[in-house]
Amino acid sequence: MSHMTLGRAPDQDPLFNSTRAFCDERLSPTSIYRYLQENCHRLFPDESFADLFKDIGRRSVPPRIVSVVMALQRLEGLSDGEAVDRFTFDLRWKYAAGGLDVEYPEFVHTVLVDMRARLRNSERPGRIFDVALEVAKAAGLVGRKRVLDSTPLYDAVATQDTVTMIRSAIRGLLRVAPEELEKQLRGVLQRDDDYSNPGKPICDWDDKQARAEIVDTLACDAYAALALLEGLELAIEVAEASALLATVVGQDLEETGDGLFRIARRVAKDRVISTVDPEARHGHKTAARGFDGYKGHIAIDPDSEFITATKVTPGNTSDGAVAEDLLMEALPARVGTEFGTSLEAPAAPATATEAVADTTAEAAEETVAEPASAASNKTCADEPDEPVEVYGDAAYGRLRT
Repeated sequence: MSHMTLGRAPDQDPLFNSTRAFCDERLSPTSIYRYLQENCHRLFPDESFADLFKDIGRRSVPPRIVSVVMALQRLEGLSDGEAVDRFTFDLRWKYAAGGLDVEYPEFVHTVLVDMRARLRNSERPGRIFDVALEVAKAAGLVGRKRVLDSTPLYDAVATQDTVTMIRSAIRGLLRVAPEELEKQLRGVLQRDDDYSNPGKPICDWDDKQARAEIVDTLACDAYAALALLEGLELAIEVAEASALLATVVGQDLEETGDGLFRIARRVAKDRVISTVDPEARHGHKTAARGFDGYKGHIAIDPDSEFITATKVTPGNTSDGAVAEDLLMEALPARVGTEFGTSLEAPAAPATATEAVADTTAEAAEETVAEPASAASNKTCADEPDEPVEVYGDAAYGRLRT
C-alpha cells in the first residue's frame, strides 16, 4: 500500500449543483440514501479512519465517502467496478455520501480494494460492519435470536505432498534470505539441487530406495539450514520462512533407528497442507465429504436475515469452537456459566468493515443450542440482558455444556 494522508470530505454544501437540492424533494423519508446523507458525518467521520493513513503522501479519497460506497455496495450486491460506476452516475450515491456536488470527482475501483486492505491490517478491521450492526439494532431490526452455520471455502492452491512441501519451503527460505545469508545457507546444503525450479525433484518414483533417499537428503538439507539460522537475528520474512520450514519438516518426518529420515506413518494435528498458503487446512463438512481450505462462519438474526457476525478460520476448525466469537456482540458484558467460561465483551468500536444488509441462511435439522426464551424476539437495545436464543445443527452441541 502506498503512503497516503487522510483525505477529508467537504463539510459544507456546494453552492451550485448540489445533489441535496435535487434528491431531498424526490426521495422517501425512509430511504436509505436519505438516512446516510443525514447521518454519514456521524457514522463514518473521516477522523475515525486516521489510524489507516500516514502523515505524508498524497491525500486519500475521504474515508467517509468510501465507507458510504462500501455500505451501499453490500446493500445492492455490486462488484467494486459497479459500485464506483453507481457513485459516478447515480446522484443518489453522491447524495448519500453527504450531499456532494453533482460533479464531485469519481475514483477508480482499486480505492475500495486499498481501503479493505488497510482495514484488514488495522486493529479494528470490522469498524464499518460494526456501525451498520449498531444502526440495525437501534432500528429494531436485530433481536435476541441467532442462527449459526458454516460453509467450506475451497482453496485455489493445490495441496502439496511432503517432498514437494519440504523442497518448496527450502526454496522459499533461499528466496527471501539476503545475499550473504543465502550464500551461507547454500554452503550447508548437500543435495545436488540448486532449488531454483518449483515442483518435485527429479526421481525414479517407482523405486522405493530412490524415494527413501530423496526424503532423507531433503530432510538433511532442511535441518542443516535450520541449524545455521539458530540463534541469529533474522528479518521478519526470513524468520517466517524458517518457521514454515521447521513446521513442514517436523510434522511429516520421523527419524528411524539407523539415523535416516522418512515420512512419518501418521497425520500431524493441524497439518500444513501447502507452503503457498500455509494457513489452509484439510477440513470435513461431513464424515464423507472433505475439502482443502478454510471455513466461513456466520451468525444471522433469523427474522430480519441481518448478518450479525462473520469469521473465517482454517478448514479444520470445528463449528462449536467459534460459536462464542459469533455470539459475542449479543452476550452480556460477562459470559455466564452456561458457556463454561468468563470473558469480557469487547468495547464497541467507533466504526466497522462491511455493511451487510441482506442475506439468506438455512439451518437444516436445527437444534436449539440454548434454552428458548419465552419472551418475543425483542431488540438487543431494549433488553440487553435478555437470554439469546441460539439455533444451529449438531456441530454446535458443545454450547449445552
